[in-house]
Amino acid sequence: MSLLNFKVCKFYGFVAALALLGSGSAAHAGAFDDYAGTWSGNGTITIADAGTERIRCRGIFTVDAAGNGLHQNIKCASDSYKFELASNVEAAGSKITGSWSEATRNVNGSIDGTISGSDITALVTTNGYAATFNVSTRGGKQNINIASKGELRGVTMSLSKSN
Repeated sequence: MSLLNFKVCKFYGFVAALALLGSGSAAHAGAFDDYAGTWSGNGTITIADAGTERIRCRGIFTVDAAGNGLHQNIKCASDSYKFELASNVEAAGSKITGSWSEATRNVNGSIDGTISGSDITALVTTNGYAATFNVSTRGGKQNINIASKGELRGVTMSLSKSN
């Protein structure tokens, strides 16, 4: 192989490697890439027959290597109410599915919804309970709204990412 052919092959190999690196990072951008980390903040909780109280929340969100699997643990407390919510969610295109559990009441159920950019809209269900769940994430800020007709009528949380 001549020196010129070697240099041309080396150049095209370098260009191909750069193209793979560039397309690899774009191809691996997952639905939940911006969610990983520790989140904390405040909000309100509305309970049937008890009114609305302020809550403090802290959550740890773990994302799989592909960025399409999300595991959440969120703990919130007010003066008279607390909940510990865990969920596992998978994204496939714009669809999300998964499961959730609430430890203090020992209930669990399913999650079905959609993700569009940084916004999630989902329905969480269990026997006799359903709630809408909306999440909007912008940079290091996240707003979560949960609405239901059950004992827990609504939750709003404004969380900030700390890492």
